[in-house]
Amino acid sequence: MKVVFMGTPDISATCLKKIIADGFDVVGVYTQPDRPKGRGMKMVMSPVKEVAIANDIPVYQPETFRDDEAVEALRALQPDVVAVVAYGRILPQRVLDIPARGCVNIHASILPAYRGSAPYQWAVLDGLKETGVTAQYMHRDMDAGDVIDVSTTPIDPNETAGQLLDRLAVLGADLLSKTLGRMAAGKVEGTPQDTSKVTLAPKLDKTMSPIDWSKTAQQVHNHVRGLNPWPSATAVLAGTKFKIHTTVVVEGSGEPGTILGLTKTGLQVACGEGAVEIRVLQAEGGKQMAAPDYFRGHPLEG
Repeated sequence: MKVVFMGTPDISATCLKKIIADGFDVVGVYTQPDRPKGRGMKMVMSPVKEVAIANDIPVYQPETFRDDEAVEALRALQPDVVAVVAYGRILPQRVLDIPARGCVNIHASILPAYRGSAPYQWAVLDGLKETGVTAQYMHRDMDAGDVIDVSTTPIDPNETAGQLLDRLAVLGADLLSKTLGRMAAGKVEGTPQDTSKVTLAPKLDKTMSPIDWSKTAQQVHNHVRGLNPWPSATAVLAGTKFKIHTTVVVEGSGEPGTILGLTKTGLQVACGEGAVEIRVLQAEGGKQMAAPDYFRGHPLEG
């Protein structure tokens, strides 16, 4: 069974490594074009491209599938299955129609919940205790395809979105390999999604960063976790703006946003209900630091 893989970031690379290791015949890899990155704006290839090159798999990087040449190049590979994991491109119907056994996508939520570009982040932002990955047949509408299989995992109360993604990558890789194995053995039916249970996970942006201290301590904690590592929660404390990277919920009360005190482990701040202790923060232009270490060098007034 010939497989074409499409993906771009680290989670995609983890999945590609898995299906290569498990012996699937990956005849081509599609990933986004190399982009300039860093202060020197050096052209950098995607993690998926690095894996493909290391395994001598042809790499294709079309800017779009709107032109016939890109579509025909894919058709020429004669894929039985196209496997897609966080590719970052919308596939038109004429591309979805190419593989004989369909296009399969691994999505980082339990569909139909959290359709969209930031599913695992919103699971953390909303304080879910469980999430997972879904294997689905791709549909012209985003994340609306029939569900093939689901793998679930609990979310730790202090787990960040970035930490969760690392685990979902492994879970998704296993699910993709399992799904491709089933497809190689014969036709695999999918189950239509219950549209009455659809929720959306829109893209994150920096306007979400400021912490609303009038929220409960748990909501503030979830906000910090869900925006870690990007775009990061922010707050102004003692006149300085910080990125807030790590918090825990603690006992305490006061006017929302009031600094309650500095402990050996962090800076405690009152919320609308309860309090959080900021463990790791980052001043503008500075580096990440443990809160006690930062305020040891920048004492709080009073």
